[in-house]
Amino acid sequence: MLKKISVFLVILLLLACDRQSETEKQIEKVPVDLEISRFDQEFAAATPQDLPKLKNKYPFLFPEQYPDSVWLAKLQDTIQLELNTEVAKAFPDFSLEEDKLHALFQHVKYYFPQFQVPEVITITSEVDYKNKALYTGDYLFIALDTYLGEDHQFYIGIQDYLKKNFRKAQILPDAANEIAETLVPRADSRTFLSHMLYYGKLLYLKQLFIPAESDAEKMGYTAEELDWAAANEDQIWRYFIENELLYDTDSELYSRFLYPAPFSKFYLQLDNESPARLGQYIGWQIIRSYMEHNEVSVKRMLKTPSEEIFNDAKYKPKK
Repeated sequence: MLKKISVFLVILLLLACDRQSETEKQIEKVPVDLEISRFDQEFAAATPQDLPKLKNKYPFLFPEQYPDSVWLAKLQDTIQLELNTEVAKAFPDFSLEEDKLHALFQHVKYYFPQFQVPEVITITSEVDYKNKALYTGDYLFIALDTYLGEDHQFYIGIQDYLKKNFRKAQILPDAANEIAETLVPRADSRTFLSHMLYYGKLLYLKQLFIPAESDAEKMGYTAEELDWAAANEDQIWRYFIENELLYDTDSELYSRFLYPAPFSKFYLQLDNESPARLGQYIGWQIIRSYMEHNEVSVKRMLKTPSEEIFNDAKYKPKK
């Protein structure tokens, strides 16, 4: 009997892989016209005489309330010059990132045909790590000075849990997340469950948009952090249930389990071992379970209320 079940599971897995590979073949055919502008390089090479031309080409990067004297001073600013040098060393070529962004846009357009491919513009931002990537609809801005590697001197003094993701490998997940945020409706209530599933929906879209990236990269986790979350999924879920957190509306739960932090806050001895944002991880697993057990489209799932998703997900954490 066990042998028959094992054979059946293998067949199901092979069928799922076939469907996935067929989907990827269709996605590869999606036409995408990608334009990337290296504003960082153009500004670094500019002279004062070039400023009018740059302002004409990128008016949205030169707010009118700032006089030309500000930009002329910035051209010679020692910090800006150092940023230019370090970015040029780290990103002399952007072809690998271009290929990945092209594939990202193909995936987004496959699942959301109305999606318009933005112009990608690389910039420096004086290490504005709260806006590493910024998607406006028409443009996707990528601040390359926030992806120089976690040990870079520019990041001295920034908390380790933040700068661990200041890596080239996070450009694609950050870009995917920016786009996903425009497609996922905000949480439909103040409950912890609703906010967990909001992040779960974001992560599920990232799963669709960047399937070649690891789950750890999608989460912004190290491999060890993802392993910890997977190994302790049952205990995390049990903690949420036993402490009746799912329908709790205390906003402190967001900072404990959903927002970036050094670790999640169970107020137990294991806290220092745990990665942050475990509520996001659990939300992702619930959405995955919901999509596996229900014949619904991605667009329908995004609009489905959190309580309905939870009731129909048949979620059972891994033990």
